[in-house]
Amino acid sequence: MHYYIEIAAKIIEAIGILVILIGLLYALTTYIISYLKKAENCYGKLRKSLGKSILLGLEILIAADIVATVVTVPTLKSVSILAIIVLIRTFLSLSIQVEIEGKFPWKKISDEKLHD
Repeated sequence: MHYYIEIAAKIIEAIGILVILIGLLYALTTYIISYLKKAENCYGKLRKSLGKSILLGLEILIAADIVATVVTVPTLKSVSILAIIVLIRTFLSLSIQVEIEGKFPWKKISDEKLHD
């Protein structure tokens, strides 16, 4: 059973990496086409598109880490390592999402709309 869980974790990791790579290729292709057409805000769209693919890839990689931890004997060291990895990736995800949207995810209404 452990063998199959290890394989599943590796497949999930590969999917996460592929999502990031495919997202990068898509974002760059879209950017180049927009730039050649002299469209407005090409760079902003590139950042947003690339950020979304990185976010999705990070979420998938977190799932792979959790699945991989199921295989190991649950020691304080392995659980601590998983916790640190998840915290780092979650912090990265949060900061990328704030960069993309310009606000924290739990803020439904921007401050500008409250003042109108």
